[in-house]
Amino acid sequence: MFRRIGTAGLLVLALTACGGGGGAPASAAPTGATPEGTKDTSSASTTPQSPPQAGADPVLRAVERLTLEEKVGQLFMPVLYGTAADTVSGENQARYGAQTPAKVIARFHLGGVILFPANVKSTAQVVKLTNGLQEASKKVPLLVGTDQENGLVSRMSALMTDFPGAAEIGATKDPAMSRAVARATGEELRVLGVNLDFAPVADVNVNPRNPVIGRRAYGNDPTAVAKMVAAAVKGFGDAKVAATAKHFPGHGDTSVDSHTGLPVIKHTRAQWERIDAPPFKAAIGAGVDAVMSAHIVFPKLDPSGDPATLSKPILTGLLRQKLGFKGVISTDALNMEGVRKKYGDGEVAVRAVLAGADLLLMPYDLGKAYQAVLGAVKSGRISEDRLDQSVTRLLRLKQKRGLLTEAPVASAEEAARVLRSPEHRRLAAKVRAAG
Repeated sequence: MFRRIGTAGLLVLALTACGGGGGAPASAAPTGATPEGTKDTSSASTTPQSPPQAGADPVLRAVERLTLEEKVGQLFMPVLYGTAADTVSGENQARYGAQTPAKVIARFHLGGVILFPANVKSTAQVVKLTNGLQEASKKVPLLVGTDQENGLVSRMSALMTDFPGAAEIGATKDPAMSRAVARATGEELRVLGVNLDFAPVADVNVNPRNPVIGRRAYGNDPTAVAKMVAAAVKGFGDAKVAATAKHFPGHGDTSVDSHTGLPVIKHTRAQWERIDAPPFKAAIGAGVDAVMSAHIVFPKLDPSGDPATLSKPILTGLLRQKLGFKGVISTDALNMEGVRKKYGDGEVAVRAVLAGADLLLMPYDLGKAYQAVLGAVKSGRISEDRLDQSVTRLLRLKQKRGLLTEAPVASAEEAARVLRSPEHRRLAAKVRAAG
């Protein structure tokens, strides 16, 4: 069931990923220094392109209808506090200057919202919440996302089937299992009103001391992981839920958690091609909707010392140009210490866009980040053409998933039928037996 958006206010969106909640507003952003001998490309826009003509293209017409403030808002996806769209929360007021999720959506013209366990109490409640969030977005539909990898990271586990995580699925050595679990996971998310999952994990876990990936990965063999990732992407597509491969360019060989520090991966370019790249190539080949960046430094791919999330050579040079990815690039959560060490929270958002990111996930200080990006566009540091590229990619994703002109309306009755269904519980048992 869908709620149609009037053609005079035809759409937009946004998305999500992994990370924790934000904190108090940060201090003013420093400009940062460029390492000696390294060319500073952080303030350069992506390669200039001639603006496309809207014509009969509904996505381009939709972009034209948005104001500058609305376009900037579509890039952001924060976590909101409360179990209903009209829940009055001191957290929302303190962080966003608006008491309810609905008012935060309106204030910042948000394109998306990410759900966490604190937003989840019951099936009927989540259905009412996601419907209420969509209703609050009067002009453009929202993309509602979550991190439902299954296993260790399962934000909706209170309501959903207990599917095996990636390591257990990888142990089956059967990509068909990966596709089946992703399809079933997507079906359960969709009936709750969630239309984007920040999964599958495409990292190759080659470091046994890795504190953040570990069993979230399908394994340590790049070829086998690539097959599982591609199958999962297809499974989410079967369920009509957007999939996100993470964490580019590869978070598998680190002993530092990017939630609390800034990992450095010392792979050579040849090692990256052999170990880290194959699952992302496979995901792109399978039609993945989005790719999430990693807050890791990869000196052999970019010697600047900036994390991949802020690296134009990595996001634009490697992911866009070398691997040919045309979909949405999402940052990992911008409240994580791995991306906040060098620049202030406003500057981080600006540099992520300049690097090539489209979706800015969970900024530590949403107001500061929003104003920084808006100011950068007004000053010309971020060109309007560069902004339109991101908004267009986000809207293309909505169009691909059938959400461009109609907001989804979840049904508590359908959710009760699909969630933890006998078929899905049998699938979970089958995978565990095969592993």
